[in-house]
Amino acid sequence: MSIYDFEVRLDDGRVYALSEYQDKVMLIVNTATKCGLAPQFKELESLYEKYQEDGLVILGFPSDQFKQELKTGSEAAEACRLKYGVSFPMHELIKVNGAETLPLFKYLKEQAPSKLGKTIKWNFTKFLVARQEQEIKRYSPQTTPSEIEKDIVEWLDKK
Repeated sequence: MSIYDFEVRLDDGRVYALSEYQDKVMLIVNTATKCGLAPQFKELESLYEKYQEDGLVILGFPSDQFKQELKTGSEAAEACRLKYGVSFPMHELIKVNGAETLPLFKYLKEQAPSKLGKTIKWNFTKFLVARQEQEIKRYSPQTTPSEIEKDIVEWLDKK
């Protein structure tokens, strides 16, 4: 099994396969619009605008697992677009822990567990996936997107 075997649902309901991004570097983030870390959306968007042409895609997955998100993925995506100018793909509202965890996040946690185990401790946990899934790195919620930029650039340079 690889990350490209998963299908996910956008906030508008459209389902697609992550194989669409096999030749891209993906930054996958569980997000929450009412979280104190929500200003990271601006940095995420900045990275997306800066490196999209080079092969970076950022995928936002709203989650109310920590009680800091709006009621639906489409409401969360709209808030991100209006407040933070987000243009990268946003998805349906998901679970990142427990029995109803989105299979993609179950996979990511297995491939890149944190020092504290395989659970996600908070919003804005980030997973950087190299092209062809050569490597997956996990970053804590407090790690800002700009702190990840050097890793993104390094992986974009590897073709």
